[in-house]
Amino acid sequence: MKVSVFVPYLLIMAGVTYLIRALPFVLIRKKIKNRFLNAFLEYIPYTVLTAMTIPAMFYATDNPISAMTGFAAAAVTAYLGKSLITVALAACGGVALCEGVLMII
Repeated sequence: MKVSVFVPYLLIMAGVTYLIRALPFVLIRKKIKNRFLNAFLEYIPYTVLTAMTIPAMFYATDNPISAMTGFAAAAVTAYLGKSLITVALAACGGVALCEGVLMII
């Protein structure tokens, strides 16, 4: 991509990203007292992260069976309340184990 095209795209993206993050601080000056809105805003980061992560997990490997195995390992370890690094290692281990078994078969 040419620099003459890339720089305007980068500046527009930076401006939009800044506005999305700065506008709530400028427009909302009082504390939000609505319980529903507070609960909604509290869960937004988790939902967005999940919506971005789960589809990527299923396309991270060439084999959907190993992707599902890694997802299952991550889901089980997360349900058991393990730390993030343990969940990630369990998912990677599940994928590696499944890929190894599938290579043998």
